[in-house]
Amino acid sequence: MGEPDAPTTQKITDHLDENCLAFLAHSPFCCLSTSDAAGNCDCSPRGDYPGFVRALDAQTLVIPDRLGNKIADSMTNILDNGHVGLLCFVPGMTETLRINGTATVTDDPALLAMLEQDHAVPDLAIVVHTEQVYLHCGRALLRGGLWDPETQDLAAEVPSSGQIWASMSGWDPTVGTAIDDAMAGAYKVLY
Repeated sequence: MGEPDAPTTQKITDHLDENCLAFLAHSPFCCLSTSDAAGNCDCSPRGDYPGFVRALDAQTLVIPDRLGNKIADSMTNILDNGHVGLLCFVPGMTETLRINGTATVTDDPALLAMLEQDHAVPDLAIVVHTEQVYLHCGRALLRGGLWDPETQDLAAEVPSSGQIWASMSGWDPTVGTAIDDAMAGAYKVLY
């Protein structure tokens, strides 16, 4: 594969500078990667209002744990193995912000209170201590056309979430419609 160019490695740091903080302040979505003690991996989407991944200082972030599926893979993995990776996105921007570090789970009331959104305070949050931070080049998002309006049409060609859920669960395909109807109502409650 060859060696990375010096500018590529020079941009890697262990902390968030003012530009990284500005990026996070505008980011409404990230992927959180974790693994358990045996190395079994999980990657979980996290989204909220822009700036939901909050910097407490130049090396400490906090992420609210919002209403979800209650499987808690990320949380149990963090308890087993505190190493995490974040990939943060800003809509329309092709570069992503990569953050690797160690994490803990907290129920600190003061910390949770600062994460209140729409009158809902999370029960838990993830605190990340940064060890590696850098802006990742945008080639993957450009190749994938993630922000191109034409690619939004691809969703119409994919089975509905209810159809996928029913199929993966071994249920009759007609159950998929009921799942889609139930999820449409469930997604109105975000906090």
